[in-house]
Amino acid sequence: MAGATTETSRAGRFDRLPAGVYLLSFSLFAMGSAEFLMAGVLPAAADDLDVTLSSAGFLITAFALGVVIGGPPFAVLSLHWPRRTALVATQGVFAASIVVGLLGTYQVLLVTRVILGIAYAGFFAVASVTAISLVTPDRNARASGVVVSGLSVAMVAGGPAGTLLSHFTDWRGGFWAVAALTVAGMIGCLLGLPAADPSTTPTARPSVSRELATMREPALWGIYAVTILTTAAYMITFNYLAAMLEDITAIPAAWIPAVLALFGVGAFVGLSVGGRVSDQRPHLALLTGASATVVLSVVLVAGIHEVWVVVPTVFLSGIAAFVLNPALYGRVFAIAADAPALAGATTVSAFQLGISITPVLAAVSLTQGDALTSVPLIGAGLAAVAVPLVLLDRARHTPAI
Repeated sequence: MAGATTETSRAGRFDRLPAGVYLLSFSLFAMGSAEFLMAGVLPAAADDLDVTLSSAGFLITAFALGVVIGGPPFAVLSLHWPRRTALVATQGVFAASIVVGLLGTYQVLLVTRVILGIAYAGFFAVASVTAISLVTPDRNARASGVVVSGLSVAMVAGGPAGTLLSHFTDWRGGFWAVAALTVAGMIGCLLGLPAADPSTTPTARPSVSRELATMREPALWGIYAVTILTTAAYMITFNYLAAMLEDITAIPAAWIPAVLALFGVGAFVGLSVGGRVSDQRPHLALLTGASATVVLSVVLVAGIHEVWVVVPTVFLSGIAAFVLNPALYGRVFAIAADAPALAGATTVSAFQLGISITPVLAAVSLTQGDALTSVPLIGAGLAAVAVPLVLLDRARHTPAI
């Protein structure tokens, strides 16, 4: 009996991910909160900075622009840095940029938001590569899923909590908290991550030429296309969900945040399930997530007037959306196993690009006078287009199923 207990405890220790993976997730939560916080304080920021609301909206665009364009160049620039150094440096730049922006004018804040996006993308990319270096290859997708879960916490809890704090202070209050949490994450990375990278073999050492050569792999760009399509598919619905709940479902305003939070709860479930499935069967996770997003988007439109349909659909949509993310990272790191830094950074840009194009896609429909329910149908179409791309990737890489 004692021997069995010992074996069980050993299995439990083996199954548990290293603490460093969770440190990276916390740091991503802290930094990611800055992305979602600005939308919540935008009117107050516009008034305080004495700019129009549309001009203040460029602060959101600036961050997104920094993420999309900043990650890949930073990955190349920092390729020969120790990963812990790159992580701490990006966090330091991030925290410093927040402080400078909060103490400056609108123009200064606009510039620092671009820098924030670049630092955030750089951290995200290096964190993903660091996470998989801390685990065995058969747990790459799970480790990536845990890191990405920090972003889902930022979306569901960090942004709203920061907005609430700003309500009781001023619009800057939440950002001061983000800066403090980022410094805490920086200290955690210094203390909890190895100073030296675990790469010991010549083929494992970073190489700019190898990274660039990997980026010419067509399969990698197929996964990036799936990333953009599926991210836009669920985010376009989420972005307009509150409006649909209020205007069509007629849910009392006080209950709308709770329904939105259900999406976040579903996201945690999806990340957990996706992380465990994707290491062995990434295409199963991708096909399930994309297909479920198509079905659930249609169900949401069909049942939008009924609360009993909407509430579980929102929860299931969160699961479907985030079961995709670990599988996407798993496929990227499988394809770019010998040169993951630039490929991982471009994945971050692909996710952000998927988020950033949703307002444009929705505007195409809404400016023509279409109903709000046309937005989830656009999401269903985007996810449907991703399905054959997943099937193509599976056909090309059957051993990775």
